[in-house]
This record gives sequence, C-alpha cells and structure tokens, in this order.
Amino acid sequence: MSEQSSPLLAYEDYEANAVHIGTQTKSKDMQPFIAKTETEGATIHLIDVTKTDERVALASQFIGNYEPRDILVVSARQYGQRPARMFAQAIGAQQIVGRFIPGTLTNPNLSSYIEPRVIFVTDPQADSQALSEAVKTGLPVIGICDTNNHLRNVDFCIPANNKGRRSLALVYWLLSREILKARGDTDDATWSHHQKVEDWESSF
Repeated sequence: MSEQSSPLLAYEDYEANAVHIGTQTKSKDMQPFIAKTETEGATIHLIDVTKTDERVALASQFIGNYEPRDILVVSARQYGQRPARMFAQAIGAQQIVGRFIPGTLTNPNLSSYIEPRVIFVTDPQADSQALSEAVKTGLPVIGICDTNNHLRNVDFCIPANNKGRRSLALVYWLLSREILKARGDTDDATWSHHQKVEDWESSF
C-alpha cells in the first residue's frame, strides 16, 4: 500500500478530542504506539496520533474490501455504543452493542448466531467474549486499542483512547468517512456537512 501524502485529519483534531490520552498502564504490545509518558502528577501514557491516523487509513482500506453485511462491529463499552451503532448504520455493517450473547459467532443453534467475515472491536478487553469467539472461528479482528491493551488476538490495531466519549466518536466518525470515500459514496466536505462528529458522541 502506498503511504499517505497527508493526514486524514489535523493532528490537533485528534488531540482536541482526547484520542491521544492513554491509560496509567501500558502493555509491551502497545509500546510502539506510545509517543511519550507524562509523569507530572499521575503517570499517563500518550498515544502517537500520527500512527492513529495512518492506521485509520489502512483499516478503512481493509474493511472496504468486504461486503457491508459481512462486517460486524462490537461495543460492550458504554461510550462506544452510540458511535459503533452509527458506524454500522453509515457503512451498512452488522452491530452488537451492549451485551454480547455467548455463542453468537460459534453456536449455529442460537437465534442470535451470525457469520460475519471480519469483526471490529471497540476495546479488546471489554469485548473479550466477542474477541475469543472471533479467534475460534478464524475471523480477522480489527480493534481500537489503548495503551493498556494486549494484541495477542488482534490482527490489526488502531491505537487510540478507547474509553473516552469524544475519542470514540471521532474514531468511528473518521473510519466511516474514509470507508465511504473509498466506495465513492462521499467526500470530506459532504460528509462533514451532513455528519457532525459531536452528534456521534454517547449521551450517557
């Protein structure tokens, strides 16, 4: 894949929406995506938003290779539910927000059973049941990963704050825009006119 000539968004926009704010802990897996560690007051690890931007672009290209109904987005995390739902609606994907019923991806006898071809998780830790079943069924997994996440079962990570309301809204808003642009269904100006990122934020 060719490298991006310019970022999808100004890096200041990522920071204004707290996409770069990680957690007080970090995993070895996420070390390459950490820009720096603030130690004044409570320790906080900050995410490199240049890598967030690059990986949103790559993830959008990858997801764009699938038929919309073959894509499943999952969010157990409260702040991720509204943006995940809006992402699914925007690109035509399937969604499971809130509780994930065990066996949804592995037990054909369940009424909730579905067979997606790719799964997108909001947080590998909070969405661990969906992640486990995706691994058992051999589905590729894309995940929004914070500094404390482990990537053992995540095939492609988008480094970002996956606990913040504004951060999750921005990431899902941007992913939707880029996937629809790749399909030829929108452009930057049209998308931004009709879809305001603040409208994607959870109201909880």
